[in-house]
Amino acid sequence: MQVRKTKKELGAILVEKGIISPEDLLSALDVVSKDTSKNRRKLHQVLVDDYKADRDKVYREVADYYAFRTIDLSKQPLSEEQIEFIRRELNGLPESVRELAAEHRVMPYQLDATVPDRLVIITPDPTLSDVYFIARAFPYKKSEIAYVPFGQWDQVWQKVNIARSTYRDKETRLRDVTPTQDIEEDSEVYEQDLEEEIHRSGLVDLVDNILMDAVRVGASDIHVIPRGEKKTDFYFRIDGRLTLWYSHNETRAEAVAAVVKDHAINVDRFERNAAQDGFAQFTVDRKMIRFRVSVIPVVGKELRNKFESIVIRVLHEPSLNLELSSLGFDPYAKSVFLKAVRKPYGIIIVTGPTGSGKSTTLVAALKSVMDPSLNAITVEDPVEYFIEGARQVKLNQKLDFEGALRAILRHDPDIVMVGEMRDSLTANIAVKLANTGHLTLSTLHTNDAPSAISRLYKMGVEPFLIAYSINIVLAQRLLRKLCERCKSPIKDPDREVLKRLGMKEEEIGATTFYRAVGCNQCINGYKGRTAIHEALYFTKEIRRIVLNSDRSLDEEALRQKAVEQGMKPLRAAALDLLKQGITSIEEVTSTTVEED
Repeated sequence: MQVRKTKKELGAILVEKGIISPEDLLSALDVVSKDTSKNRRKLHQVLVDDYKADRDKVYREVADYYAFRTIDLSKQPLSEEQIEFIRRELNGLPESVRELAAEHRVMPYQLDATVPDRLVIITPDPTLSDVYFIARAFPYKKSEIAYVPFGQWDQVWQKVNIARSTYRDKETRLRDVTPTQDIEEDSEVYEQDLEEEIHRSGLVDLVDNILMDAVRVGASDIHVIPRGEKKTDFYFRIDGRLTLWYSHNETRAEAVAAVVKDHAINVDRFERNAAQDGFAQFTVDRKMIRFRVSVIPVVGKELRNKFESIVIRVLHEPSLNLELSSLGFDPYAKSVFLKAVRKPYGIIIVTGPTGSGKSTTLVAALKSVMDPSLNAITVEDPVEYFIEGARQVKLNQKLDFEGALRAILRHDPDIVMVGEMRDSLTANIAVKLANTGHLTLSTLHTNDAPSAISRLYKMGVEPFLIAYSINIVLAQRLLRKLCERCKSPIKDPDREVLKRLGMKEEEIGATTFYRAVGCNQCINGYKGRTAIHEALYFTKEIRRIVLNSDRSLDEEALRQKAVEQGMKPLRAAALDLLKQGITSIEEVTSTTVEED
C-alpha cells in the first residue's frame, strides 16, 4: 500500500537539495501548524514568503513532488498562433474568472495533441485550489495543470497581455470609423463627438486594464504621453526606469486623456488649459489600490489639438510589517536613525529626490514609535498612505500647511509628520514644533544631508533653532539590484573608472564586479531596488558648527565632522553594494555623484 507523503517529507527533500536549511524548515513547519485561519498558507509558501527561499527552486520541487509536468517556455517559445489562442481563451472567460486567473497567474497554454478536448494550463503554483476552479471555466472536457517558473509566466503574460488584446479586438471593428476633426475644440458638438468616440472605442476598458497591469508588474508610475493626434504612449516606471508598455494609435489623444481624467476624483475632464491633481481608487486582485493623478497641458504640432500629459503615481500601501530593519540601512545609519527616532522630541528630516523612498522611510519610522498612548498626527498634501492609529490631515483650498500646523498644536500631539517643508513658513513652524516637545518627521528635496541644513538656513530658520531642534538628517537614494539569476562577472573592469568612483587599487583587486545581462525573470538585468543612506546625526560638535554659522553655513566642515563621527556618504554606501555584487558600476555612477 502506498503511504501518502507528508509536508515533512517534502521539507526533507528541500533540505537534502540544499534549497533550505534544517532550521528554516523546523521554524516554517511551526508557523504552518500554528496558523488556523481559513486562508492558511502551505509550507512552500511560508518558506518563500517568510524565509526568503529561492522561489523557483522551491516551487519546481513542489511541482515534481506532486507529479505536475514542468514546461520550460525558454526552450518552447510561443508562436503567434499560440498567443492568439491564449488571448481568445482568456477573453472567453467571465470577467470575474479572468480577474482570478490574472491574480493567481493561471493561463491556457495549448490543446493537448495526444488527448482530444484536453486543455493544457500553465501556472507557477499548481497547488492552489483556485487553479482547478479556473480550469473548469474553459470550454473543454478535460484539463492538465502544468508548472512554469514565475518569470517565464510573467514574460508570456506581457506578450499576451489580456488588457491590450481585449482592446485591440474591439479596435479592429472600429478602424473604418473616423471621428470628425474639424469641429471647434470648445463647442458642445466637439464634446459630444468625443464622448461618442470614447463609447464606441472601448477606451474605458483599456485604461482599467492599464491600471491593473501597472499594479501587477509593480510599477511606481504610469506616464500617459500624447505623441500625435491619434497616438498615445503608456510608459511604466519599474525599478526607477521608464519602460514603454503600450502604444495606442486608434483614437484621439484627447479621448484617451478624457477617459483617464474621468477615472479620477477632483479632476475636471473639460478643463484642458490648467494643471490638475486628483485621486483614483480601485480594487485590484482583491486589494484596494490608490492612484495619484497629475495632469498638465502640453503643446503638440497641431495647434488645434489641446494635448495633456498625465502621470499616475501607483500608491502601493506599505506592508503591515514594514520595519526600519528592512530598508537597507548600514549599521551606523541604522543605529543613529533609531536613536534619533526614539527621542521624545526633535525633528527627523529625510531628504532626496522624488521617488527615492522618503515616504516609505517616514512611515516605517512613524510605525516604529507609534503607541496607543501617543497622539500621532500627519499633515500631508496629498495623503499617500493610510497609517492605522494616526490622525491624518489632508490639505485643501481652505486649509493650508500654515493653518493645519497651527491647528494641530491645539490637538495635543506627541508626534507630528509634516509631508514636506516647502517654504520658510512651513519650515519655521515644523522646527518650532520640534523645539516645543514634539517629535516631528518631515522631508526636504536636497541632494545630500549637509545641504538640507543649508536649505533651512536659507529659508530663514534661525541657526540656534536648527542646531537644537534637529535630531538627524537622512539623505536617501534607491539603487537597482542586479538580477541574481543572470548577472555576469566582469573579467577585466575599467580600473580608471573604478578609481574615479573612489575605490583603491587593493579594493579593485579583491572585488568581483558584475554586469547586467537580462533574462526572463528581470528587466534588463535588474530586479528590485535597495536603499542607500547618508546619516547626519546631530552631535554636540555638529550643533556647534551650525551655531557658529554667520552669514552662511560651512557645508564642507559639517560634512567632514559627520564623516569623522561615522557618517557614510552616499557614494561610499553605493560602493559597499558594488563590492558585495548587489549592484553594477553603471548604477553607482548614475545614482551618486563624486564627493568634492
